[in-house]
Amino acid sequence: MNRRKIFTRVLIGLAVVTTLATVILYFTLRGEKPWLAFYIACCGGVLVFNFLVSLFLVTKNFKR
Repeated sequence: MNRRKIFTRVLIGLAVVTTLATVILYFTLRGEKPWLAFYIACCGGVLVFNFLVSLFLVTKNFKR
């Protein structure tokens, strides 16, 4: 299999898993500790954004 496809699948998988975990944790902690839920949502959003930027850079780098 092509290396670009492998990296693309891994990064998309990481972004999806991180998004799901962030949403689940946010709704779980929203009632008890809203500040912690907000913190987790911010951290999860930053991670997902970094995975998407990495995905863009990986696909751009392998097109040479």
